[in-house]
Amino acid sequence: MQKIIWFPVAALLIAASGCSKKEEQEAEPVVPVELTAVRQDSIRRIVSADAVLYPHDQASVMPKIAAPVRKFFVNRGDHVKQGQLLAELENRDLTAAVAASKGQVEQAEANYRSTSGAAIPEQVSKAEADVQAAKQTLDAAQKLVDSRQQLFKEGALARKQVDEALVSYAQARSAFDTAQEHLRGLRAVAKDEQIKGAAAQVDAARGQYQAAQTQVVYSEIRSPITGVITDRPLYAGEMANPGSPLLTVMDVSRVVARANIPQNLAGSLKVGQPATITPADGSGEVPGKVIVVSPAVDPNSTTLQVWVQAENPGERLKPGAAVRVAIVAATLNNVVIVPTEAILPSADGSNAVMAVGADSLAHEKKVAIGVRESDKVQILSGAAAGDQVVISGGVGLQDGAKVRVRKPGEKEEEEKADAKEADDKKADDKKDEKDEKEARKGEK
Repeated sequence: MQKIIWFPVAALLIAASGCSKKEEQEAEPVVPVELTAVRQDSIRRIVSADAVLYPHDQASVMPKIAAPVRKFFVNRGDHVKQGQLLAELENRDLTAAVAASKGQVEQAEANYRSTSGAAIPEQVSKAEADVQAAKQTLDAAQKLVDSRQQLFKEGALARKQVDEALVSYAQARSAFDTAQEHLRGLRAVAKDEQIKGAAAQVDAARGQYQAAQTQVVYSEIRSPITGVITDRPLYAGEMANPGSPLLTVMDVSRVVARANIPQNLAGSLKVGQPATITPADGSGEVPGKVIVVSPAVDPNSTTLQVWVQAENPGERLKPGAAVRVAIVAATLNNVVIVPTEAILPSADGSNAVMAVGADSLAHEKKVAIGVRESDKVQILSGAAAGDQVVISGGVGLQDGAKVRVRKPGEKEEEEKADAKEADDKKADDKKDEKDEKEARKGEK
């Protein structure tokens, strides 16, 4: 009789045990996830660093003379062109000096014309006349000597008169030689030297005149480049001094971001590589390119300075601002790529991905990563092309957990449904609160 009762009881216990296991299996949570396939693609090796913006060109306009500022023609923020008049210094004394120097030039030129056209020819003519007169005197003295010597030979004249004629001849010869030497010197040296001296006076006067004109030109401050006025420290009437900037002009049509990059990252950088400049306010990337890679390391920071130049339409980028530069150092092709969202931290601190197989179970795979880009990561090992990995819902997901693949757009629909449910709950709470207040008023 006992055996007949035992078997039904055992059967009931076994059935109850089976039902509890089935309920436990049914209660096992299923995590909704989104998947993507590991693929082979290209990825860029990007070197990023903080940088400071500088203008493409800059000129600190300094006066070359010390004088008060008579007038400014531009203000800070004005756009100017190369050669445009920016300011004018006091120059009335310089203008007077120009007029005086011009008079000296005219005087020197008149002296040169007089010397070369009148004085020198007159001196030459006088010297030639002196030579002719001395020659005639010499010839007359020669004839006198010859005549008296003939008479002396004939005994008709005393020796004393012959000697007197010889003395006169010697004097005439000396005068003739002196006149000839004077004419020869005048023609060979004195004439040219006097003309050169007069010409030198003209050149000196012209030099002073040009110097005075240059001083007047220096009083007109013009822009050396095309750009915008970024600084004007003085006001009209204040003293402008050489060595102190009167105005600052910047060409901001293009900007240059200068970044100090560690040696291990800068080794692959070259002039001409594409790059981007991102302002600190995150207003958007500006394309550019590398124009300078410093050939020497800064001994203080042990970094290399790299310049990235970019166009600046609308002058949106301001010199002096802090920016972030990203330089494309290389492009790797046919490498294993996963989205950045697929990389999760493992329990031991390494990187991992959650792969989902045909059994709809999540399997943790530790991976070694290489180059990172903004939206994708290179996988060196641990995952292969074609693997399905979790990109949404993987945070906190356990190895071996049951998952359900969420359809595209399902997550957005769930979020909208949750938001609607929350809004409905708030509306119900407000209605209940209102009804309660009205009930209290009715009781009163």
